[in-house]
Amino acid sequence: MKFSRKAIIGTSILTAALMFAGTSAVYAADKVPNVVLDGEKYEGDLKLIDGTTYVRLREFSESLGGDVSWENDERIAGVTASGLELSAQIGENYISANGRYLWSPLSVFIENDRTYVPLRAIGKAFGFNTEWSGEKFEASLKRERDAIKSADTYYSDEDLYWLSRIISAEAGGEPLEGKLAVGAVVLNRVRDSSFPDTVYGVIFDRNNGTQFTPTSNGAIFARPNAESIIAAKLCLEGYLSNEDIMFFINTELAESFWITKNRQFVMSIGAHDFYA
Repeated sequence: MKFSRKAIIGTSILTAALMFAGTSAVYAADKVPNVVLDGEKYEGDLKLIDGTTYVRLREFSESLGGDVSWENDERIAGVTASGLELSAQIGENYISANGRYLWSPLSVFIENDRTYVPLRAIGKAFGFNTEWSGEKFEASLKRERDAIKSADTYYSDEDLYWLSRIISAEAGGEPLEGKLAVGAVVLNRVRDSSFPDTVYGVIFDRNNGTQFTPTSNGAIFARPNAESIIAAKLCLEGYLSNEDIMFFINTELAESFWITKNRQFVMSIGAHDFYA
């Protein structure tokens, strides 16, 4: 998959809020949406939390013929189905499916010994496209394929290579939230006409001087750590933690403070301040 600004614009999950919550939450248990799978009402357990519908991983997967396993020491639930290998680790803000990473607004959690994951994410893993109707208060899932395409056929090798490396070089020691924010800066520039329209082009842009220090000191060429690769994949799936951020700075290491004087401050994560 070649990643361009068109691949970002219009994705339905850009409006999701970046949340790094624990495994507990306040549930809107009095009202849950209707869920329809290929025209049939889904009768499984549902929870609506902060605007996202969650399902029991085992119940949903087994209804579609999947086999579910549990690794107690690692607290990881696994699913094997036709063409699908999926894992969901308690406390993480994503599930993994065929080497791809799908965002979970609330971290994967357990309630009453049952693992819950986002309906949209696990539906995508099983090959469903989800459409939401606010008028009907209904999520309709239509199956497009047996399972999600694998990572090696979906991601652009070039985009994943460079995005994971700039994330690792700039935010390798930051939490996932900080890694995702660096990825968002790169991809926000990709879709902005003022910058090059490829990941590589943005990272190595020299139009107004070096944009990312790791491209001049060689850190960009270091092997990325595992979480930086995950962050890059989440971004390339369409999840952007913030659509506005275009710059970031570590004020303790920076030699130039043009950003702080000329751009609008948005947020701080770890050692970095992010600006629009």
